[in-house]
Amino acid sequence: MKKFIYILVGVLGFAQIGLAQNKKIVADKIIGIVGDRIILQSDIKNAISDMQRQGGNVPENAECMLLEQALISKVMMLQAEKDSLPVSEEEVEADLDLRVREFIRMYGTQQALEEVAGKTIYQIKDDARESVKERKLAEAMQRKIMEGVKITPTEVKAYFDRIPKDSLPFYESEYEIGQIVAYPKASRDMEKYVIDELNNYKKQVDSRLTTFDQLAKRYSEDPGSKDRGGQYQINRNEKSWDPAFMAGAFRLKNGEISPVIKTKFGYHLIQMVERNGDEAIVRHILRIPPVTDIEVAEATSKLDSVRAKLIAGTIDFPVAAGKYSEDEAAKYAGPFISGRSGSSFVTIDELDKELVASLDKLKIGEFSQPLTFTDDRGKKGVRILYLKSRTQPHRMNVKDDYDKIAQLALEEKKYAAMEKWMNTRIPSYHIMIDSPNAVCPQLQKWTSTPKPTASNQ
Repeated sequence: MKKFIYILVGVLGFAQIGLAQNKKIVADKIIGIVGDRIILQSDIKNAISDMQRQGGNVPENAECMLLEQALISKVMMLQAEKDSLPVSEEEVEADLDLRVREFIRMYGTQQALEEVAGKTIYQIKDDARESVKERKLAEAMQRKIMEGVKITPTEVKAYFDRIPKDSLPFYESEYEIGQIVAYPKASRDMEKYVIDELNNYKKQVDSRLTTFDQLAKRYSEDPGSKDRGGQYQINRNEKSWDPAFMAGAFRLKNGEISPVIKTKFGYHLIQMVERNGDEAIVRHILRIPPVTDIEVAEATSKLDSVRAKLIAGTIDFPVAAGKYSEDEAAKYAGPFISGRSGSSFVTIDELDKELVASLDKLKIGEFSQPLTFTDDRGKKGVRILYLKSRTQPHRMNVKDDYDKIAQLALEEKKYAAMEKWMNTRIPSYHIMIDSPNAVCPQLQKWTSTPKPTASNQ
């Protein structure tokens, strides 16, 4: 249970978005009460069903764990209300919108989601609103409890010394790699060729020689939607979409096809399938103008000049990346490649094959020659790699892994603070757990505490 308390706060709020509700519950009952808030058996069953549907690992004691999580969530939510911690209706609504959009992306369309849930989007949001607000109140309480928890170097060392030497993890080599990217610009002739092709597709649909989705399956260069006939569910308020794409889409009426639209990804035709306020189902065909060896050579020459400045020391790498790199991710995360943990250190298995092949030729502190590559969108680019550091395979130690150890020590201290806070609050609430669930080992403390009297409630 060590990290369950404060890392998974609100699991039920997420699961109760409504996807499991299309399964009829034959009988339901109250299996827990905290104060005036109840926990239903269906809450736990549906949470497990949604975890399974999303491909999550469901432990053997999932019901006990989720029931404890629900009890914790209720206590924290009630205390947040007592402390008047601010959670606005706008925050709840934004959270609901975000989660619904995530599920729409998962299932492809709003219609598919509604079929799975057995409800309309509005019903899904209404049913989930209370649990989402509870989760946000619990999170606010969690932040308040933990905001003052800090860790000192002495505590980090003490934490490390408590780890049995035969249990110290082994770390593979990790790399800190930066890159400056340039994308060759297609020639005007190639751009015109692609535009003409897209206009021809539009004429074919208008003439009813074929359908938009058939053309998308055949010609679109968007791997994320090609097999679905180019279909996406979009929302006007989502920031992840290209602004030109969104503006072009929401100017269309149902069934209408846009003129050719240029975005950072290439050129598009967009067809409006169905629109409902800020929500819409669209299809699109993406074509990316091909670049020739001439354009690649121009991008290579540009990066050659940047590399010369780096080697001469007239500009440092972060400044050069900010000034010259065309990598969109670098604008937000910086020029160093991020790993799964979110840090700037990555392992070999987190890198693309083209990049791995180039690493063997680089020493620490060196800059590669400009190298051609293909990104995850299928777009050809040229990049300079910078190998800032590389660790050797090793057992965890304070010298090489201080930040990792400090984070683990901080997590432990936060858990202890949370556990202490929870143990002081449990006796002050009326808590009931039905007898079959009360045998769960982690629930013993919830049933063994003295009941509050009328004077201390």
